[in-house]
Amino acid sequence: MKKYTTSAKEGDVQGKWFIADADGAVLGRLASGVAARLRGKHQPLFTPHVDTGDFVIVVNAEKVRLTGNKWVQKEYHHHTGYIGGLKTATAREVLEKRPEELIRHAVKGMLPKNKLGSRLFRKLKVYAGSDHPHQAQNPEPLKL
Repeated sequence: MKKYTTSAKEGDVQGKWFIADADGAVLGRLASGVAARLRGKHQPLFTPHVDTGDFVIVVNAEKVRLTGNKWVQKEYHHHTGYIGGLKTATAREVLEKRPEELIRHAVKGMLPKNKLGSRLFRKLKVYAGSDHPHQAQNPEPLKL
């Protein structure tokens, strides 16, 4: 019987590909499920400091839902780098201009804020419509 806890190594887990449909899904619930899958928390070999997660494709980002008055009250900020360059947009404006950014922003906030989080974030692929270029990976449907 082993008397120590095993930790996953970098090459122990090969990430599978999953596809999540955002059509009618609430943004926060979708993002938390996707972030957990990217992180690898669904696997028994989960190790906090090692990438044990899977690749996730999110399609139909333009059909995501927000509850309450968040379409007009929730604001997204970014700075241009120039003096007085703080730009603000509501969730409705972001959805009209770049619908993928809503999901990317929500998922990124749920990942670790370090090099591991950056590496995990690269495994997320978000598309506004139902078409995606990852058919060769044979993604499995992800139920959230």
